[in-house]
Order: sequence, then structure tokens, then C-alpha cells
Amino acid sequence: MTPTREQAYDLLTTHTQNPNLVKHALCVEAAMRGYARRFEGDEDTWGITGLLHDFDYEQHPSLEEHPFVGAEILRGLDYPDEIIEAILGHSDHTGVARTTPMARSLYAVDELTGFIVACALVRPSKSLLDLPVKSITKKFKDKAFCRPIDRGHLRAAAEEIDVPMRDHVENVLEAMRGIASELGLDGEAGA
Repeated sequence: MTPTREQAYDLLTTHTQNPNLVKHALCVEAAMRGYARRFEGDEDTWGITGLLHDFDYEQHPSLEEHPFVGAEILRGLDYPDEIIEAILGHSDHTGVARTTPMARSLYAVDELTGFIVACALVRPSKSLLDLPVKSITKKFKDKAFCRPIDRGHLRAAAEEIDVPMRDHVENVLEAMRGIASELGLDGEAGA
């Protein structure tokens, strides 16, 4: 069974109440849809994978449970194996190999979307729309900025999809700009 986007979104919001976690899922979905176009994947399947990659995290945040609990829920709902395997592979601690372009792309975009959001939030406009790639790459070099995000991981993830880091940042930023208003990152909040 291939779920619809609406079914996947309902599943996400049933298990995830934190609006920031929902926004993160939307960011990853947008980036995955962008990479589906680039790598000639099925845009809906890739988008749903991005949307659901962390759907169990709020209720099961431990390394012992996430994303394993979510994978079991998806199996019970007859989600395709390619979605489940990509979700299991999006974190190194699972030991699940990333064998498909979709799985490697999910790994590559997940942490980067959070970094880009953080870059937008420190700008006066709080907008993705006027955020230059150069500002993101400059923040990338600032080890004090978003300290928990491992730059080595981000570089290695971009290498897994064979996209130069600057191009990868640009691709993900462009995808996220398409949903900037939905994220509240279009500069309109305080207007």
C-alpha cells in the first residue's frame, strides 16, 4: 500500500503534537521532494518518507526506541519497505545501511534542514526568503553556532548523495523556501 500524503500527515500529527517537530517534518518533506526530482524518484514516496522520518520521536525519543517504534507502526499499516528502510537508515545508531538514493537523501537533508532554520531565525527578518547560501556556509564554519549539529556528519551526508556541500545547501534551502509561509519563516510574522 502506498499511503497518500494526507494519510501520512494524519499519522504524523496523531503522534506528534510539538509544532516545531511538525515543522521539522515539513522541512524534510520539502527537501526530499526536491531531491526526488533531482534523482528521478517518486516525489510522493520520497516526500512521505521525509514527513514521517521522526513521527515517533516525540513519544519515543530514546536511541533504543526511535525510529524502531515508528518502523513497527509503519509495518503494521503496510507501508512500503523502501519507506521503512529509509527511515531506519536516517540515523547511524540503527546500523541500517542506506542502500537507495531515497535513504541517502533522507540522511543528507535531515540535520541540514534544522541548521538552515537556525540560520533563518538569527536574521532580523527571520525569513528563508532572503537568506543567502553564503550566510549559511559562513555559519557552517562557526563552531559555536548550533554546536550540537556535527559539521562532519553534514559533509559526509552530502558526499553520500554525491552533491557538493554548497550545492546541497542551496538545494535544501530552495526546497524549504517553497514552504516558508507554512513554517512562519517568510518574514511576515511581525509585519
